[in-house]
Order: sequence, then structure tokens, then C-alpha cells
Amino acid sequence: MTYTAHYSVLKKECLDSMYADWENSNEEKLLFADLTFGGGGHSLAIVARDERANLISFDQDPDALANGRKLIEESGNLDRHHLVDSNFCHFGEVVKNNFQELVDECGGFSAILMDLGVSSHHFDEGNRGFSFRVDAPLDMRMDSDNDKIQTAKDIVNKYSELELEKIFKEFGEEKFSRRIAQRIAVDREKKPIETTFELAELIKQCYPAKLRYGRINPATKCFQALRIEVNRELHVLSEVIPQIIPLLKINGKICVISFHSLEDRIVKHEFKRLEKDNDDIICEVVTKKPILPSDQELDENPRSRSAKLRVIKRVEARKQKNKYAKFSTIK
Repeated sequence: MTYTAHYSVLKKECLDSMYADWENSNEEKLLFADLTFGGGGHSLAIVARDERANLISFDQDPDALANGRKLIEESGNLDRHHLVDSNFCHFGEVVKNNFQELVDECGGFSAILMDLGVSSHHFDEGNRGFSFRVDAPLDMRMDSDNDKIQTAKDIVNKYSELELEKIFKEFGEEKFSRRIAQRIAVDREKKPIETTFELAELIKQCYPAKLRYGRINPATKCFQALRIEVNRELHVLSEVIPQIIPLLKINGKICVISFHSLEDRIVKHEFKRLEKDNDDIICEVVTKKPILPSDQELDENPRSRSAKLRVIKRVEARKQKNKYAKFSTIK
């Protein structure tokens, strides 16, 4: 297996945010986490930036794990960089059972990165079934060697027509969701829908003729919806953020890169809730508006175009708002 070339989205912006409070600090050890190792670009850069840095990286993809172990060994940082085979929804449990001593020694996490995007490798490695550009079995599992996880083929052929319509509408924001779900229900009675090309062609035929050959492939939204459902991406996102907050040290941050509106909406609302309603652990949203890729990055990697970075920080006390400030005068 050759892991395809990987561009780390918003890498400089992420590292600058993660290190902002620690670069010139007197901390002897810094502890970070990267919840999706992927191609390793973010993870390796986090460890390389400061010799005090210790990093726990997560991934559940067998290709990413095999490639990651090789890259970490080549970097010479095996003592500071730990790669875990797990879905990051188990973050709290994994840390408690395997890294509690390191967490205690560092006083908590200095920053945690969540890159919610699908690696370019998943799209480029056609046999994984993520892309309609290559004819392959409908799989889409990130944890591709876990037979307990249902595949996209299972969902397409076993979910009810109403369930499929709901997934396509909510997770793909697909306006022809009902028509596509109805067509799937009819076609699968004749024979199971098994490959990416079969499904992509079915979806295309559900679009009006004048919309079938536009800039965006008609199958894009439904394939996104199936990937989200297979990997429980939005559920995992909602579950993990509350696990992370208590493990941050004061001034520790969570940095989240999202790639579509559903993810970004969840992150935005969860950050606002944590800032407003959480009295036990006080948080402050750092990015009132998301950080977007630079023009240079967009030129180098057009796939970055939908990326948004949001950051929240654990703080010691809430800022006191002076409601009379705008009326004050300088004497």
C-alpha cells in the first residue's frame, strides 16, 4: 500500500493557534492531541515545532496507521509521538487507560486538533468506495477492516425508503432526496446496488437532464451523506467535544477544521454553548468568525476551499463585560 500525497489543510493557522500560549512559556513539557492522523502532516509538524511537544494521534484507518507508524519512526520521535488505533469518539477512555500519567505530568492538554475532513487518500484510493470517479464496491468505512460497521452497500440496500430520504436530505442537503430514495427502492428489488458507478448513475438519472452535467457531479451530496452515516461522523463530533474540554489545561485550546456546513454548524453551536452555559469549566471562543484558507493555499490545494477553522480556549475566568463602557469618557 502506498499512501497518496497529502496536503495538510490550514496547517500554519492550526499550529499558530495551538502554540500561541506556549511558544515562549516556561512549561517543561507540552501535550497535544491530533484526533485524525490521516497523512500525518499536522501531527508531524506539531511534534517538530517544539522539542517539548508530546503528541497523541488517533486514526482508525489501516492504511493511515501503517503509513503513520513508518513516518513516526523515520522522524526519530517515537518517544514523543504516540499513534493510537481508535475512533476518536473513544478519546477520553483511551487517554485515561493509556496516557493518564503523561496527562498528569503535563498538567493537561495544551491543545487538541480535530481535522474532520476525509483524507485525499480515501478519494484517490478508488477501491475504498468513497469516490464515484472509480468503479468500486460501495464501502466507505474509515475503519475498513472492522466488519461490525455497516458499509454504504448495506445502507443503500437495507435502509427503508424513508430512512434513505432522511439521510440524503439531512446529511447531504440533497434537494432530490425523495426521488433518489424512491428510485433506489425500486432498483434494488431487481438486484442489489453494489458499486459506486451503479449508484452514481442511478442518482444522475434522478436529476433533471439540464442539471446532470454541471460543475458538481449529481452524486456528490448523496455520497457525502452515505459516508457520514457509515462512519457516524456527526454523532462522533457531538460526543467527543464534551470529553475533551475537562482534559485541557488553563489556556488549552480545541481547534476544529470542518469541511461542510453540517459539521461547521455543530462546532459553532457547541462552542457557543460551552462558552455560555458551562459554569464548571469556563471557555472562551477565540474565533468569532472561522479562519479560512489563504489565497496561496487555495492555489496550491483547491480541495481546501470549503475548510473552516474554529478555536475555543479553556480560561480561568470569564471576561467581565462593562455594559457602561460605551458611555465612559476619558478625563
